[in-house]
Amino acid sequence: MYTLGVRREFIARHFLIGGDWGTENFPNSHRYTLELRLEGSDLDQHGYLCDIVDVEKHLDEVVGYYKEQMLNEKPEFAGLNPSIEHFARILAATLNERIKAKNITGLKVVLWENENAWAAYLVQRFAS
Repeated sequence: MYTLGVRREFIARHFLIGGDWGTENFPNSHRYTLELRLEGSDLDQHGYLCDIVDVEKHLDEVVGYYKEQMLNEKPEFAGLNPSIEHFARILAATLNERIKAKNITGLKVVLWENENAWAAYLVQRFAS
């Protein structure tokens, strides 16, 4: 099994809802690190799991959408607590829709909100 990883750092804002989380209940910023991991058993004709330039293009577009933004104001967070768990799932689903390489069997987002705390979401792809 091959794994290709790409990461990006960005700052975004949020505030948590539905409970008493102290200062997290008020608007605050996090320096997120998004680790995108792509997995597959087969390489393409060039010896690549997928085109890293294409992956980076999609990753930069997705990160650019959230960079310096208030997550609570984004439509995909409507009715959701903007936790790192929800954010990791939303990022994984979005990147899974965009990255079309046919030999990718798994796409995982590991989202760090600081040097100690992260959440991950894995999307399994199956051969059609």
